[in-house]
Amino acid sequence: MSIAVNAQYNTAAPGSLAQRLATRARNDMFATFMAELKPQPAETMLDIGVTSDQTYESSNYFEALYPVKAAITAAGIDDASFLETQYPGVRFVDANILSLPFADGSFDCVHSAAVWEHVGSRANQAQALAEVLRVARRGVFLTTPNRWFPIELHTRVPLAHWLPAHIYRPLYRAVGLDFFAEESNLNLLSGGDVRALSSVHPHWRFRLRHASVMGWPSNIILIGEKG
Repeated sequence: MSIAVNAQYNTAAPGSLAQRLATRARNDMFATFMAELKPQPAETMLDIGVTSDQTYESSNYFEALYPVKAAITAAGIDDASFLETQYPGVRFVDANILSLPFADGSFDCVHSAAVWEHVGSRANQAQALAEVLRVARRGVFLTTPNRWFPIELHTRVPLAHWLPAHIYRPLYRAVGLDFFAEESNLNLLSGGDVRALSSVHPHWRFRLRHASVMGWPSNIILIGEKG
């Protein structure tokens, strides 16, 4: 029987240890965003990948934590229009990261957390990054789980994802994780993968940071500034 997956592309229960750790990591990532890109109150922010989930404390953390709500355009394929009521000033737009409905340079900074691994093939991941860079005027901030963290963060299964895809995907199907066995739903990235995807954009300066759990890098953060 297939294991149920929620709107956060996750199997962990709300309030579980896994979700408490995720909340801590996302708070750390938000602090990194503020410290690295130093957004100004008048600047516009695009957050790509908002979710309809309202059960996790870490869901839509950018809208919760960013102080200037009117600066935020929240975009995603889920219906997260409730964010406009929950955080007055926020604007919600139905949008896919692979083809964003915004003109070039529409936003000062673009933020996207835990979306990159869910867009499918490496070609799609390259397209997602290209779209993020296209609509950003000066800075981008993308996060994705680190493939080399020993526990896969969506399934909570240890080590299997370190195996080649043609081995671990059948293993996932065998234990009821059919959803995550599909590349279109989960395609993990390493630091090397992120460097390779960003290296083809010479007009941007990139640096990698990490969020860690128990000292092990659990999430990769790609920070880019137009130069």
